[in-house]
Amino acid sequence: MIKLQNISKSFKNEKALDNLSLSVNSGEIYGLLGANGAGKSTTLNLLLGFLDSDSGSIEITNSKDQQAIARDKIGYIPENVNLYPYLSGIENLDYFCKISGLSFNSQKLKDLLNECGLEDGSHNKKTSEYSKGMRQKVGIAIALAKNANIYLLDEPASGLDPMASNELSVILKKLSSQGATILMASHDLFRVRETCDKIGILKQGCLIKEMLSKDVTSNELEEVYLNFMQS
Repeated sequence: MIKLQNISKSFKNEKALDNLSLSVNSGEIYGLLGANGAGKSTTLNLLLGFLDSDSGSIEITNSKDQQAIARDKIGYIPENVNLYPYLSGIENLDYFCKISGLSFNSQKLKDLLNECGLEDGSHNKKTSEYSKGMRQKVGIAIALAKNANIYLLDEPASGLDPMASNELSVILKKLSSQGATILMASHDLFRVRETCDKIGILKQGCLIKEMLSKDVTSNELEEVYLNFMQS
């Protein structure tokens, strides 16, 4: 579970977040919509421990026992997953597992990549040959390998073709069905509507609207979003 309560954060007297409160439950995908500069990345950086808030509280807990989760057990998928281009997908996964103190045999590594939708034929190709969607699958496999049940994604569908974007949605829904807590920051209204259970609209650091995806169509969401952005 993720819970932010009355979070404020400023940079040089400019407020990036203003009294932000939101929660994401176990098994839930939360889509945080907003324009560039709305505070989405700041929110993720606070959750990752890269920044400290000026005020408010943050809780990141395991759904089973409500114990606090260590930051290194959080799966973070940035807009562009950085892999070593001269290594294959399976070699990258093995390397990132080992620097996290984890060691898996080749079959387990293959299983992790397969679970994240990377086809067998791509496992041993250099990642310099990978599409952006393929690199993201390796990134999700890295998070899965460290037994993460909290996933933070920053503009994950940006630059993906429709098929890769849909594959990403399928993977995230699968993880949530297994009990993962997922917060996805994006400005892709359609992908958020198709993927997420709950949607929040962030404007100038304030959460100005929350809704359930099932209660709005994609067109209605676009209308609501644009009305808030233009007001």
